[in-house]
Amino acid sequence: MQFTKMHGAGNDYVYVNCFAQALKGDPARLAIAVSDRHKAIGADGLILICPSEVADARMRMFNADGSESEMCGNGVRCVAKYVYDHGICRKEQLRIETGRGILTLQLEVARGRVDRVRVNMGPPILEGAKIPTTLPGNPPVRQPLNAAGREFEVTCVSMGNPHCITFVDELTDDWVLRVGPEVERHPAFPRRVNAEFIQVLSPREFQMRVWERGSGETQACGTGACAAAVAGVLAGLTERRVLAHLPGGDLELDWSADGDVFLTGPAVEAFSGEWPEPVD
Repeated sequence: MQFTKMHGAGNDYVYVNCFAQALKGDPARLAIAVSDRHKAIGADGLILICPSEVADARMRMFNADGSESEMCGNGVRCVAKYVYDHGICRKEQLRIETGRGILTLQLEVARGRVDRVRVNMGPPILEGAKIPTTLPGNPPVRQPLNAAGREFEVTCVSMGNPHCITFVDELTDDWVLRVGPEVERHPAFPRRVNAEFIQVLSPREFQMRVWERGSGETQACGTGACAAAVAGVLAGLTERRVLAHLPGGDLELDWSADGDVFLTGPAVEAFSGEWPEPVD
């Protein structure tokens, strides 16, 4: 199997071009195998770039634990870069089919290759039952939650996948590495949840770390940054346009007046190789 390693702000995945090759075996098992950072390629998961009957390409995303997720903001930017750079579709505006629906992406091209991508992520989902969460409120804003021996306030948003945002005075390993896993599997989230921890620097800027559902702490999370930007507005802490600083790099967020959230950030191809098949 031919693969390409790519990342958006350090959020890295193994990408497989399913236009050019048929994938053998179970993609969930393949995701677990290739994601191992000690014995394999190493990644936050696996992304398949597939033909689509309704868009320029289709993205399927699997977390490092093999679970399939609806959406990945950093991943879809890299899909767009691959589709353009590798000649699948040479348009500077692409439509990519995802578990969230069809997203429109505007490519920033330099010297014939994609450098950055702006994605219309669509409107946030704010109804508690659709996020989904059992916490009260539509949306749940500053609701109390108990996890890992702490009681704190959270705000919940979906960007096609569920997010639980906690605003903290200081980003620490205790929040991310101890509280994060407990939040991910908290009974208030029937489909598990991505846990974001946000330190607001100003109304237009915040720092963020994330414990991702099915992958653990990652260098960045595009949907999580979008959800955090929305949560910041809902909680009265940030403006609608904000810059997010993540361990892997910066992402630009804009919750527009018409309700859609726009995400802009880098897309980088690291290397390509061949993976032996199949995965038992």
